[in-house]
Amino acid sequence: MIVLGVDPGTRHTGLGTVTVEGSRERALGASTIHMSGDLDHTIRLQRIYEGVLEAIDAYNPDELAVELPFMGKNAQAMLKLGRAQAAVMLAAMHREVPVAQYAPAEIKKAVVGNGRATKDQVTYMVRQRLALTETYSEDAHDALAIALCHAARRHTGPPAPGGSAKAASGAGRKTGRVRSWSDFIEQNPERLR
Repeated sequence: MIVLGVDPGTRHTGLGTVTVEGSRERALGASTIHMSGDLDHTIRLQRIYEGVLEAIDAYNPDELAVELPFMGKNAQAMLKLGRAQAAVMLAAMHREVPVAQYAPAEIKKAVVGNGRATKDQVTYMVRQRLALTETYSEDAHDALAIALCHAARRHTGPPAPGGSAKAASGAGRKTGRVRSWSDFIEQNPERLR
């Protein structure tokens, strides 16, 4: 299975592609889309969209995983990150690549074993697990972490609220591709407030 992980950002968007065969994980490539702070926001979204299309065309991933925007205090920043995520998802949908979304804490938990891990800890574990010799940007390492998280969740299912063994195995919970908001809501009822 080939997974393209994307860490969306309005200044830097990380892309990381991982192939997983059984327990063997290998990085196929990683890069970062860098955008100037004075560039119009709509042009940045276009660059993200085009960059994701290029990565999809280059690596032909089976699935794409994207990080959900974290809940911050700045509503404008959240809106911009949501738009960046939407540009990523739209590119995937145009190439008919299924999309999965993960919260930052879930990614950290899957890669490091701790949902409150630091950026340095995530980078270290990504480099160790993938035996990386090249140095990538922090955003590209984050994208590789997102891809690794998705690959792990495909085998183990979503994490359990409260950590029960039944929920950790995915029992009693639907998993699968999210193709619409109704699918997302059905698969993630605990995220509704």
